[in-house]
This record gives sequence, C-alpha cells and structure tokens, in this order.
Amino acid sequence: MFMKRSANAVWKGSIKEGSGVVSTQSGILDDTQYSFKSRFEDGQGTNPEELIGAAHAGCYAMAFSLMLGEAGYEPNSIDAKAEVSLVEADGGFKIDAIALTVKADIDGIDSEEFQKIANQAKDGCPVSKVLNADISLDASLS
Repeated sequence: MFMKRSANAVWKGSIKEGSGVVSTQSGILDDTQYSFKSRFEDGQGTNPEELIGAAHAGCYAMAFSLMLGEAGYEPNSIDAKAEVSLVEADGGFKIDAIALTVKADIDGIDSEEFQKIANQAKDGCPVSKVLNADISLDASLS
C-alpha cells in the first residue's frame, strides 16, 4: 500500500502583520486562516501546532483501535487528546513535547493489557514516528 496526501499554505506579508491560509487535499480545510495571533496569541484561525495535535490524536486513536483489534478487543470508544508544546529554543522555536491523554471504553480488557497496548500504539502510530524522522526539503522560487 502506498499513499500520498497533501496540504498547502499561502502566507502574505510580514510575520506579525501578515496572515496565511491552509488547505488540504480532501477539502476539509479550504483556505482556513492562520496568523501570528492565532499561533502565539488568541487570534482567530488555526496554527501548525494545533494541526499537528489533531493529526497525532487522530492517528493515535486509529493505531490504538487497530492494535486492540489485533489483540481481540473492540473498543466502544477512544478519546485521544494531543497537547503540543511550542517553546523558544536555540534562537528560534521548537516543539519540545506532545502530551497524549487517552480515555477509552473497552469491554473485557484488564488494566495491564490496556496499558501495554496503549503504549504500543503511542510508539507505533505513524505520526509519532514522523515526529522523530529526518526531514528533507525541496525548495524553489517561482
């Protein structure tokens, strides 16, 4: 199986006064606003860290469901939250931590098995893996 998904961003103006829009291939985000204020203050719109958090929480919940199924359990529900921390570091900014919080309703599983599978899902989710991956760049001017 091989898949590619895409999203794009267009930014106009300076970092503090400018703004941008993000769109996804699926169209679920279509010219959705983001800005300095939505990232570092309480402005309207989304921001990269929020989008990473949504991707991580969604990926984790799916990976956990898969791994539970492989172990013979069917979850009634999995509620996953990813809290992404952005900090100043090394003269810039970096994401230094993501805290996953999970609440699940699963019949017939004991606490030890639940914790084991929950941790396997944390390590096995593709978004968890990419957060420690080498990043390449293909940049050009138009």
